[in-house]
Amino acid sequence: MNTFGTLFRLTTFGESHGTALGGIVDGCPAGLVIDHSLIAAELLRRREGDTPSPLTTRRHEADEVEWLSGILDGKTLGTPIAFVIHNSDQRPADYEALRDCFRPGHADYTYMQKYGTRDYRGGGRASGRETAARVVGGSIAKMWLKEQHVAFRTHRDGRLITCTISGLPAGIGSPIFDRLNARLAYAVLSIPSAQSFVTGENPNDWQLPNDQYPDQWTPQSTGSNLTLTNHCGGIQGGISNGMPVVFHVGFHSPVTQPQGMTCRKADGTLTTVAPGGRHDVDHSSRLPVIVESMAALAVADSLMAAKAYNQQP
Repeated sequence: MNTFGTLFRLTTFGESHGTALGGIVDGCPAGLVIDHSLIAAELLRRREGDTPSPLTTRRHEADEVEWLSGILDGKTLGTPIAFVIHNSDQRPADYEALRDCFRPGHADYTYMQKYGTRDYRGGGRASGRETAARVVGGSIAKMWLKEQHVAFRTHRDGRLITCTISGLPAGIGSPIFDRLNARLAYAVLSIPSAQSFVTGENPNDWQLPNDQYPDQWTPQSTGSNLTLTNHCGGIQGGISNGMPVVFHVGFHSPVTQPQGMTCRKADGTLTTVAPGGRHDVDHSSRLPVIVESMAALAVADSLMAAKAYNQQP
């Protein structure tokens, strides 16, 4: 599946070291003003991280978005929004040493088992480069959600990313198999190297004993908080309760080791390979905006579904 969403949908295409990558956003309402500066800023966050680091890739892409359809005079038309981001700094020859080798912990082997072929040039679709299209799509989702008074905030503790969604009304999400937390988990666990997902004000709230976990009601509903605590992360029974939605997603470290790795060849033999190319040693600073983008896509889709259910414009 290369498409995420039901009503608000993003389809991505392209490989890490191919000519270009891009996407199609379908289901975006007409008349939405596109903030190109926001999209550029979000792509910069993905490219350079929230703090400059020598541990991120030395690949330098301009990440300039070329719009192909769906936008006129700075506003959406309600038709599919197609865009492309050309790869200007691709170096496919740098990955020749990996043509017949499977890196440990990487998708090289599983792609080969599924498709009978794979793009060895930087990992192809399994590369983090693909997430640039997600950030563009997520930025458009954020623009629509801003009109709905929904906002996103993230912070990181190593490779643990915490995302807080504020302004989401109660009643978003559907039991039993379309819970809001399930949609968010499905969204963020699709990000390369994502490993874990949990909701709650704190990542360990789910371990609280049963006499401490339930969020007690505030004495009156006139205040801004529905409950005294937010151990459930703003979601009960798979449906938002009006409190901030808070979740945490953990990522494993990059698996490609530039100093050399023991790889498995197609014939089953092992060999030591010093991979070429440019790879993140630590990608944690680039993750927050990607998490936000996928969360925005999930929330936009869920909110549209809720509006359709309630027959709201």
